[in-house]
Amino acid sequence: MKPSIITRVTAAIALMAAAAQAHGQEQPQDKQPTDERVIVGNDTVSMIIPQRNIGRHDRGLRNYLFIPKGQWAIGLTASYGELNTDDVQILSIIKDLDFKGHTYSLNPTISYFFRNNQSIGLRLTYTKGDASLGSLSMDFDEDLNFSIRDVSYSSQSYGVSLFYRNFIGLSPMKRFGIFNEVDLGASSGSSRFMRIYNDEPRDTRTVRTSASLNFSPGLYVFIMDYMSFNISLGVFGLHMTHEKQTTDGRDEGSRTTSGANFRFNLFNIKFGTSVHF
Repeated sequence: MKPSIITRVTAAIALMAAAAQAHGQEQPQDKQPTDERVIVGNDTVSMIIPQRNIGRHDRGLRNYLFIPKGQWAIGLTASYGELNTDDVQILSIIKDLDFKGHTYSLNPTISYFFRNNQSIGLRLTYTKGDASLGSLSMDFDEDLNFSIRDVSYSSQSYGVSLFYRNFIGLSPMKRFGIFNEVDLGASSGSSRFMRIYNDEPRDTRTVRTSASLNFSPGLYVFIMDYMSFNISLGVFGLHMTHEKQTTDGRDEGSRTTSGANFRFNLFNIKFGTSVHF
């Protein structure tokens, strides 16, 4: 007796189901495990930091273990900027521009990794800047022209801040990583502004106290197993400043200002190195 069409279709479906089940049970030999593990100290931890998968699809993004829990890091970050002009002329309006200025900052830090790829720390800050305008002449027309000479400005400040860093490892090799830093700090300093007014020298001194909240992304590179190099960029911040000013010893009052920065700051690019233990 020949099998019917229904019997043949049923047998084909059964064979296809069995083949699909057998294929699903096979494990490719070249597939890398998603739960890579590494020994840190005396513990075995996962190299891939578990994260919540917000959404319906797994995009395959991984946060690798970059710096393990329990490490300390001592570092030094510095920044420097300089501008120098000598007898510069811009078109026919600005002449005899002679300006020199520089600013730098030193920031020693100490931090502790309370979780894998996450740390909190303390930063001390010293900032100093100097600028001098030897001469400047501006000539718009016969009725509007003036010149400035012998102007100088100097400032310095000391500060302390508490920061939090969240790292993202870019590969299992633990060489390259990126981070985002949140910094809450306070500083105090003074500045001095000297110039010629009505052929008489004037000396204005300002005492400044400020508080700030800054957000800075950056790049972290391990050049050796226990030494790293980093660069951070100041891109956003909130600040509040109180100033008290005197001119030639006379009190000119005080003021309080606040604001926000939503721009890339060339004078807030910091390069640093750290030792981990």
